[in-house]
Formats: sequence, structure tokens, C-alpha cells
Amino acid sequence: MGELGELGELGELELLQGNQEKHISLLKNFVSGGVGGACLLFVGHPLDTIKVRLQTQPRVPSQDVLYKGAYDCFLKTVSKEGLLGLYKGMGAPLASVAPMMAISFFGFGLGKQLLQPDSTKTLMPTQLFLSGCLAGVFTTVIVCPGERVKCLLQVQASGGQQAVRYAGPLDCALKLYKTQGIRSIYKGTTLTLIRDVPSNGAYFMAYDFLKHKMTAEGESVSQLSTPKILLCGGIAGICNWIVGLPPDVLKTNFQTAPDGRYRGTGLVDVLRELLRDEGPRALYKGSNAVFLRAFPANAACFLGYELALECLNWLAPTW
Repeated sequence: MGELGELGELGELELLQGNQEKHISLLKNFVSGGVGGACLLFVGHPLDTIKVRLQTQPRVPSQDVLYKGAYDCFLKTVSKEGLLGLYKGMGAPLASVAPMMAISFFGFGLGKQLLQPDSTKTLMPTQLFLSGCLAGVFTTVIVCPGERVKCLLQVQASGGQQAVRYAGPLDCALKLYKTQGIRSIYKGTTLTLIRDVPSNGAYFMAYDFLKHKMTAEGESVSQLSTPKILLCGGIAGICNWIVGLPPDVLKTNFQTAPDGRYRGTGLVDVLRELLRDEGPRALYKGSNAVFLRAFPANAACFLGYELALECLNWLAPTW
């Protein structure tokens, strides 16, 4: 009986440890997600600049292209603009990425709560995917205007001084608003949703699934080591961009195109033009920069999230 009692207590302890991870409050998810977003931006923005410039460079014969690849774009950007050139357009996402990731982690946490009526059971991968999709819906309202401004600033910087139309993020946003109102700032909303809903589903599903798989039996996922967190986060970032890159190429081209060039949401027109001019490979244009960025940036994001969450659990255990 004594041994059975000890086994029962051990089972209750393991259940409690598992529940600690499952019952993270939405407020803690929100705050920790913001910290993770800031980490993601500082690590990943230079390669994001390269990605955008590769995706939007003029469609000309290969021997006449401005950038021959990610490394060539990096060298030319640094030689012309210095290292700070890699951080062009960061003001807009800096103001949006922390709240965006905060809302993203909040949405994922909310989705898990809605799909997990029995807190003692682990969510299935499909449920994790749907929870992540909810996060993608939540973040579009912040992501779309931030990326519209960011992409315009990144593209104008690659065109030289004669192409400069905006002095900075605020100037860009104000000029867009004065030109065509709020619709101009939110240009590309549909394509942002098409990108972010499934890609966020893959993102959070991969991280949560891998995190549980890498946790030793009898241990809590909250005790996962730093290298394992970095690995899970990096792989999640890769999964996110495998799903999200084709619609991201469409979104970037649509958001940086002159007004009136594409009809409606831009989905059909941009897709038709890219496939006609460059073939299916155009949908993965800039992929080298994307995947080089995806692993370290998202590894940093999830590490920042987990460390912030650990601090919050220590400072405010009752939240």
C-alpha cells in the first residue's frame, strides 16, 4: 500500500507539472510573446531586408539583375549603405512586432484553451494547428500596415537617392494615409491573411509538438534545456516559412507595386504575372535569405518567450 501511495503521489506530481505548462495565463502569454517578438526582430531584420530586396528587384534578364543572390545583396547593401543599411525600415516593425507577437502568443494560448475542455489531455497536432491559425487571424490587423511601410522603405533604399520618397516610417504612413486613406495603409490585407493563418498554424504546431517530444518522460516541458528550446524554435521558424513564403512573395510585390497596377486583392494578378515572367520558382524568390533568417530569428524568439515566461512565473506566480 505504501508503494502504491507513493506511485499515486508521483502520478499527481507529473500531472501537476504537465498542467503548469498547459495553464499559462493569457496575460503571461501576451507579455512573454512581446519579449520574444523583440528578440526575433533584432536577430532577423537584416536578412528580412535582403529577402524583400530580392523579391522586389526588377524582372530583367538574369545577367542584368541588381542582386544575384542573398550573399551578393548583403555585400552590395553593406558597401553602399553600411551595416545600418541592413536595418532600414526597422522602425515600423519595431513598433509593431512586439505587440504583434504578444497578440500572436495570446491568440495561440486562447485557441488552446478553447480546444482543450479537458486540461488533463494533451492537444492533438491538428488542434495545435488550429490554435496557431487563430493567432494568425489576430495579428493581421497589426502586421499588414507595419509590413506595408517596412517593404516600401526597404525597396526605396535599394533604388538609390533618386528613389527616396519617404523620410522614415512615420512619414511613409502619413503620406500613404493622405494619398488614399486607411485603405492604402492596409493594402495587402487579404494576402497577409492567406500567408499568416496557415503559416502560424504550422509555426506553433511544430514548436509545441517538438517541445513535448523532446521532453523526457516524467519531466515538465517547462524544464526543457536552452539548446532544445533553440532547436524547437528554429525548426518551427523553418516550418512557418515553408508554408508562408509563396503568399509572402505575392504580398510583398503587391504592397510595393504602384497603385492601380493590380486589381482587387492582387492575388490573381500578381500570381499570373510572376508565373508568366519567372515560372513557379518565383514563388520561392529570396528563399535563401528567408531560411537563413528563419532558424536563428525564431530560435531567439522562443528563447526570449520562455525566459520571459520563467521570470513572470517567478515574479508573479498568481497571474
